[in-house]
Amino acid sequence: MLSYNNRPTSVGGQPASQSDHLSITTSPSDTKLNGATNGSNQPDTKHHHIWLVTGPAGCGKSTVAQYIATAMNLPFIEGDSFHPSANIGKMAKDIPLTDADRWDWLTALRDESLHRLSSGSQGVVLTCSALKRKYRDVIRVAPYYSHDVLVHFVYLHASEKVLLQRVQARKGHYMGANMVHSQFDILEEPGADETDVISVDVTGTVAEVEADTLAKIQQVVHLELIQDS
Repeated sequence: MLSYNNRPTSVGGQPASQSDHLSITTSPSDTKLNGATNGSNQPDTKHHHIWLVTGPAGCGKSTVAQYIATAMNLPFIEGDSFHPSANIGKMAKDIPLTDADRWDWLTALRDESLHRLSSGSQGVVLTCSALKRKYRDVIRVAPYYSHDVLVHFVYLHASEKVLLQRVQARKGHYMGANMVHSQFDILEEPGADETDVISVDVTGTVAEVEADTLAKIQQVVHLELIQDS
């Protein structure tokens, strides 16, 4: 099981964020991507990719996303850091966000992802709970602005009981345990017709979840390389 811990490690030379208390037990530098890569270890595909790591509070989005970004040498965008102060204030008081609270936030995440891609990166790894299908659809609009972009959702899931335990163990995070229940209340799990979704069960260890997620992403990249060849 993923376990939350206060850890003194840093990411990119900066202290680990308050939203990231999961201990990482494997090194992404030891992981090699399957298929062709360019000189920077990014998969050498014809498209640009948005890998959106999604799921309810406590599923480990930040930890898994940072691992994937490091393994694939891609920029990482922490979605929570784009919330306006009003949203953070509501969540700190265990007040669920409304659809109206989320629209500008989702649009900002999509725009920032496209900006990173236009700056030369082959892909970007983004965290966002994206609990409802219509929230995911906001990000799915990205290819209309840049036709070579492909959007992928990495859906991290576990039982409400498991995720509640993890959030209760957090120290100093603005999102309280009651928010887990409210998020499960509005959660619309990806349907079978949402073929751009990679599903990952996060009830295992950190190392297992990271390895499983990366392997499934590698499969998607490998299939694209085959289709493009």
